[in-house]
Amino acid sequence: MFSGLLAELVQNLKKLPGIGSKSAQRLAMYLIGMEKAKALELSESIRKTVESYTNCSICNMLTETDPCLFCADANRKDNLLCIVENTQDIYLIENTHEYHGKYFVLGNLLSPLDGIGPDDINFPKLLKLVETNKISELILALNPSAEGESTISFLASKFEGHQLNITRLSTGLPFGGDIEYTSSLTLANALKRRYSVKDN
Repeated sequence: MFSGLLAELVQNLKKLPGIGSKSAQRLAMYLIGMEKAKALELSESIRKTVESYTNCSICNMLTETDPCLFCADANRKDNLLCIVENTQDIYLIENTHEYHGKYFVLGNLLSPLDGIGPDDINFPKLLKLVETNKISELILALNPSAEGESTISFLASKFEGHQLNITRLSTGLPFGGDIEYTSSLTLANALKRRYSVKDN
C-alpha cells in the first residue's frame, strides 16, 4: 500500500509494543500530516532522550544519571534488593509506595528457545552485587509466565547457599499476566503478601 519513506516509517512504527500494521499506518499518516515544526520537535525529543539514557552501572536500569536516583538514594534500604525484568517495572512498583529498597534490572527473562541464557539476564552482575552487599532479602518481582517461572527457579537455585531470604510476589498476580497491566492496588497487595521461594 505505502512505498518509499512512508513504508519505511510504517515498518519502524510496527516495532513499537502493541502497534500492529493498521495502527502503524494511522500513526505514520498522522505524523506526516502534522505541522512540520511539531513533527520535527517530536523526533528531536526522541533523539535526545534515546541518546541521554544509559544503563546504571550498579542496578542496570535505564537512567539519565549514573548511578541512578534509586542507587544514589541514601534513604533506601540497602539490604533489600528487588529483581525486575525491565526499568518500567521499577516505576510500577514505586507507584505502590510499598517498597523502599534497591532494585536490579535483569533486562530479559530466561528463554532457552529464544537463546536467552544466564549471561543475557545480567546474572554475573547480579551475583557480584549480592556478594558484595549485605542483602538480607531478594525479592523476585517477575511476571508469572513460563519464562518468569524459569527465571525464578534459576535464581533461587543459584542463591540457595547464600545467607538471604528469597521471596517472590504473591500469586495475586495471575499466571501468564504482565506486571505492566496490573493495577497499583493488586501490585501493592502482591508485594505485601510475597512469600519465600523455598516454600513452593
